[in-house]
Amino acid sequence: MKLIAYFLFLLFPFFAFGQQKPDYPQDYFRNPLDIPIFLAGNFGECRPGHFHSGVDIKTLGKEGQPVHAAADGYISRIKMEKGGFGHGLYITHPNGYTTLYAHLSEFAPEIQKYLKKEQYAKKHWDVDIQLSPDQFPVKKGDQIAWSGNTGASTAPHLHFEIRNTKTEHPLNPELFGLPIVDNIAPVPVEVAIYDLTKSIYEQDPFITTLKKDGDKYIIAKEKNDGLNVINGVLWTSAAVIGIGLNINDFMEGSDNTIAFLTAKLYMDDSLQSEIQLDNIGYDETRYINAYADYKTKEQKHKWIQCLFKLPGNHLDSIYRFLNRLNGGITAPEGSDVMTIDSNKPDDSTNQERKLVHQIKVVVTDDKNNTSVILVNVRRAMRPPIPSLNAGEIKFSAGQPNNFNDPNVSFSLDSKQLYDDIYFSFAKTQDATAYSDKYQLHHSYVPVHHYFDLQIKPNKTIPFDLRSKVVMMYSDDKDEDGRAAAFSENGWYVAKVRNFGTYWLDIDTTAPVIKSLQKNGANLGGAKQITFEVKDDATSVKSFSGYLDGKWICFEQHNNSFFYKFDEYCSKGKHKLVFKAEDENGNEAKYELNFTR
Repeated sequence: MKLIAYFLFLLFPFFAFGQQKPDYPQDYFRNPLDIPIFLAGNFGECRPGHFHSGVDIKTLGKEGQPVHAAADGYISRIKMEKGGFGHGLYITHPNGYTTLYAHLSEFAPEIQKYLKKEQYAKKHWDVDIQLSPDQFPVKKGDQIAWSGNTGASTAPHLHFEIRNTKTEHPLNPELFGLPIVDNIAPVPVEVAIYDLTKSIYEQDPFITTLKKDGDKYIIAKEKNDGLNVINGVLWTSAAVIGIGLNINDFMEGSDNTIAFLTAKLYMDDSLQSEIQLDNIGYDETRYINAYADYKTKEQKHKWIQCLFKLPGNHLDSIYRFLNRLNGGITAPEGSDVMTIDSNKPDDSTNQERKLVHQIKVVVTDDKNNTSVILVNVRRAMRPPIPSLNAGEIKFSAGQPNNFNDPNVSFSLDSKQLYDDIYFSFAKTQDATAYSDKYQLHHSYVPVHHYFDLQIKPNKTIPFDLRSKVVMMYSDDKDEDGRAAAFSENGWYVAKVRNFGTYWLDIDTTAPVIKSLQKNGANLGGAKQITFEVKDDATSVKSFSGYLDGKWICFEQHNNSFFYKFDEYCSKGKHKLVFKAEDENGNEAKYELNFTR
């Protein structure tokens, strides 16, 4: 049916929508740092669960670089969070754009003072504060903060974004004329070929390496490679093929890989499709799992960026010049009568040579450095290969899908799946758990957003332990869990966002708190008090610290919880009580006596 649907598309005319670089203001925004811009990451990079939404500017491997307002405006938002952007500032500018400065260590004194006042008033360190234009106006070049390593950051740097103020969509900052020197063209590593008459999750793509040949990249293996590459020609039995690229880009002064800007796909010099990585909203960013080959990423740990669009991919803004095959390419009529003979060179007649078609991909980075990839392809008949992981239940992309077993049940809405799958299900007994273990398909198939999963226990759970039930999850690599709510019909329900193995268990174990200071210590020379907190089953849901009975501002960074000494801790002896609670309401408390 999928093959028929693809060929029905051919009855419609080819539509091309010209794509140009956006007309963004040039030289309006300055470098937010005082040092030259070298990038550790750029816009559109493939990251787990999202496209990278800005540029990561290196800070000489350390924190504390002065951060400046990129243009006139006012500080419109202060956001503090344990993950994500960590300490973040937003500046709204009069020209319709907003800039974000993230992973900061400290804000400018007047901003830091205001933040602390709000945190103590709310008794929360993780705050999201909206500000009016008259509170903190700034001029281009004013210092607003110092760079840091907070939030979901693994090394010191400044994450910088330019957004459309009205839509809040992040835009590609490199298209605004920032002073970035880059004369290195993208470097293609591998090309992947997909059979688009099948689901991307029911096949393994053919992946072959590329090599540079003059001013272009071609298939590296010139000799017979099984039945796939013969004398430089890639043979495929697919009636409709899709192209994917494993590709890196670089810039001078940095060994970090970055992303390309555009990729244009041609078949015999006829433009088929184009991708431009710009203007991706946070409500769309999870479609990275449809744009890239999620299964190959999970199984082979490589990012294959697909130049075609899956049926359930609703990220439309990055695609242009899409034919009715959504970036797929059809083999010309008549070429499917040829058969593959791996012992016969492909040079028999001119007629046969006409059946070889050239795929060209032109990849350009943000500074117009360009690489060209040429792949010769030919279609041939081949015995059909059974779909991988074939099962009894077909789940279709674009439609609601349901699964009901006597003891496990869930429903997916029409936007959950990116492509069709044959859903597989298995269960195993586990005497230590409170239910069977249910394998719901495979973790290498992504699901777009959360859905309610219901599981019935196979043991009686006492009433006083109902609030301690946890739904555990395994992807065959790691395990974690989340609190499950009891429903009156005997099911336990939790919101989940992955396929994999699930089961019920009981969590009555409180988080474990470890103090990095000795009880009774003299902390006169210390800058802060730090605790490490871990929870085995779920996660730390809430925490608080009280100094001599009064709330003080503890901050979380991963498993570390710390309080930086301030005016709320005077000299002398003190008693600190720190509490942490997990998702199931299990609470731990630690008392620390110290002198300052």
